[in-house]
Amino acid sequence: METFVSFTNQSQGRDRLFRATQYACALAKYLLRNEAKRKALVTKLQYLESNMSSGRKLFRLGNTVNSIHAAKSTLQVSDPVLRFCLTVANLNRALYFICDNVMWARSIGLIQDIDKDRWSLNATRFYFLSLIMNLTRDVYGISQLMMQRSRDRNYQQKVHQHLNESPDVACVIVPQLDAFLFLLFESLRSHPSVVLDTLKNVCDLFIPLDTLGVFKTNAGVVGFCGLVSSLLGILTVLKPNLKIKP
Repeated sequence: METFVSFTNQSQGRDRLFRATQYACALAKYLLRNEAKRKALVTKLQYLESNMSSGRKLFRLGNTVNSIHAAKSTLQVSDPVLRFCLTVANLNRALYFICDNVMWARSIGLIQDIDKDRWSLNATRFYFLSLIMNLTRDVYGISQLMMQRSRDRNYQQKVHQHLNESPDVACVIVPQLDAFLFLLFESLRSHPSVVLDTLKNVCDLFIPLDTLGVFKTNAGVVGFCGLVSSLLGILTVLKPNLKIKP
């Protein structure tokens, strides 16, 4: 109970919960779309999804400032690749939140003379660029872990033993591939935060790709990916040690 109270007391926790509900509704709507007897339920799910989306926009009103502050912080990161990826990602998030806030203001009548579709498209583009930078950061982090692990003498003995003992045909034909996969597994096994962040960003990437028309899927795939990434986000809020740093 204390964990739940602590989670819901955080604005980030509430946003993750609303987001999970939003995409769960989107997935359920897609799965029930052809069932005539469930039309009333589908309507309720659509209404709930819309309310969750509107609620999340309220939670995000202060996130522009947070993203700019985060960008200023990441400028102090010593590694140049991480510094570039994280700073650009945070700046794009700030621009995304600006567009999101403008669309929210239009939805409640504070602003009227704007092109909603154009602002929505720009928001999706900034979100997409932010995810690309975060994924680049993940790939770079994984490569660094693999390089460190490959220099470990204990690992070198371990991989040599693995290749000698493995009777798999693939290991005989392409030992380099097997050694690479073994190195990847060994590197990530002790760094679950990197695995979770990478999976979360990959799942999130399907959302703007579909909206921008780069890789069209369907509402079911978008709902499923959004739900999975939201659940992973909830996990990192509940267990801060699983959140990637910096």
